[in-house]
Amino acid sequence: MKRGIYTTLLLLVLGLMVACDDLGQSKTEETSTAPTKEISIVEEDAQTVVFQAEDTVCFKGYVFFSQPIPEAVIDRMQGKSMPEKAKIGYDELRYLTLYHYDFDGHIQQGEMVCNKAIAHDLLCIFKALFAEAYPICSIRLVDDFNADDEASMEANNTSCFNYRNRSGVNMLSQHAYGMAVDVNPMQNPCVRGSRIRPATAQEYVDRSQDFPHKIDENDFCKKTFVSYGFQWGGRWRSVKDYQHFER
Repeated sequence: MKRGIYTTLLLLVLGLMVACDDLGQSKTEETSTAPTKEISIVEEDAQTVVFQAEDTVCFKGYVFFSQPIPEAVIDRMQGKSMPEKAKIGYDELRYLTLYHYDFDGHIQQGEMVCNKAIAHDLLCIFKALFAEAYPICSIRLVDDFNADDEASMEANNTSCFNYRNRSGVNMLSQHAYGMAVDVNPMQNPCVRGSRIRPATAQEYVDRSQDFPHKIDENDFCKKTFVSYGFQWGGRWRSVKDYQHFER
């Protein structure tokens, strides 16, 4: 009986993946997949959850999904991206599983923590980037870098949640609320006067130059984020934050 239940649940999830529109390129098509509350495959001992998703978007068999922050991820975040006195709770955040092409053209699985208010939009955005084979160096939690924003940027890591202040300002960043994403920060630095972040990105400050992975007005990543209501830091006046998208 248990084996029969397991098989039925497996077929249900595979049916969901097949039902997703593999060829969707427009925003309407990307958001047409209705979020699922919970889908689970349970091993025959009826104890271990193998697959669970609250919100799912599919593309050619790749499942992009969000879920409440797992306990193992909470353990990684505590005292790093999530300090003890943070004014936001884990219940306001979501853990995303994403897929992307790296700079060598290989498909990689990434992870991201974001605010639950933008979780579904980020699934759709990163699905669209994946469908276009848009290259992203890496998508890892900043906790892999001890929540050191500079270290994460120097590793050219794309990330979202990090409970921290804005650079050089005693005011919480939108990253502290999980409402901002930095994409390929090495080739798209934050420039404020003579200050450059990451500090090793000097060669990418001159935006009149043409080089790989540059985000500008015509870039597909920029256009996709903006189409979902995100602001691009490359349009700001006092600071140019070419990697940054926020809501």
